[in-house]
Amino acid sequence: MRFVYKGIGLFTGLALMFVLIISSTEYVIYCMDGYFEKEYKKYNVAKSINIEMNDLMIVTHEMMDYLKGDREDLVVYTKIDGGEREFFNAKEKRHMVDVQNLFIKAVQLRRLALLFSIFAMGILLFAKKGYHLFQGLQWGIATFFILIGVLVSLMIQDFNRYFITFHHVFFSNNDWILNPKTDLLINIVPEGFFRDTAFWISGIFLASAFVTWLLSWFLAKRMKTGE
Repeated sequence: MRFVYKGIGLFTGLALMFVLIISSTEYVIYCMDGYFEKEYKKYNVAKSINIEMNDLMIVTHEMMDYLKGDREDLVVYTKIDGGEREFFNAKEKRHMVDVQNLFIKAVQLRRLALLFSIFAMGILLFAKKGYHLFQGLQWGIATFFILIGVLVSLMIQDFNRYFITFHHVFFSNNDWILNPKTDLLINIVPEGFFRDTAFWISGIFLASAFVTWLLSWFLAKRMKTGE
């Protein structure tokens, strides 16, 4: 039965890693103070599309509210080239519908993963199988680390290739293929922005995952003598 307990612990570890990676993503794009503005300045985004930074930040806030379901549509007007116009065109709106659906589903799956983790840990701790639980957690975390390590290595070698692969996997149409001459969305989030964002998400996730692994190792060591 110990393999069953450790197996439950392993799947709990994988579930917790999913919780952490979605939470890390949410933290970077919603909670890091001034992240978008810093990135816009770094890549000279406002000047490239002839918009004032304050107006660009308003558009960004509306876009991010839409992404998490706090706004019904992406009809956003702003001043560009000295005149008022709608920021997002039809193709960009269709793509952002897909992005919103993906984000909301990820958040929902995170909730399920968290509930599973709490339930599994509660059952094993109640059964006094804490050592097997936390050892299994270490296995699950290590497995996720290996998978993420492989992914990061591939992205470092050819970011653009795997960026495209990601879109083919998660989107069923080609609305994500935007034209910088006609679509403002691709201009405000250039490749460098995605690369920086992936770096921050990976860093925060790996740090939090490593802390979780250390805590699991410590608790397993403490409980080993008691089981």
